[in-house]
Amino acid sequence: MVDYYDWVLAGIVGSVLLGAVVSAVVGVGLQTGLFAGTLVATLFLYDAIVRNPPLPRTDPAMIVPVAVWHLGVVALGIGVIG
Repeated sequence: MVDYYDWVLAGIVGSVLLGAVVSAVVGVGLQTGLFAGTLVATLFLYDAIVRNPPLPRTDPAMIVPVAVWHLGVVALGIGVIG
């Protein structure tokens, strides 16, 4: 049976893959498409972790993945801009 978090994972993967496909179709760089897909994936992550958290918000098992995700988004953004 497909659970809510399964749909969230599918949304994250789908948005990043869609960003890669759109970058190929539109003709922008792959990094730019991946960055755009990652920004959309961040919305899915926000919904799953902040709006409907599986764990209490103060649990370190929840804080660390959120921090790592956002550091990755910032690093990808610097790679696209720089």
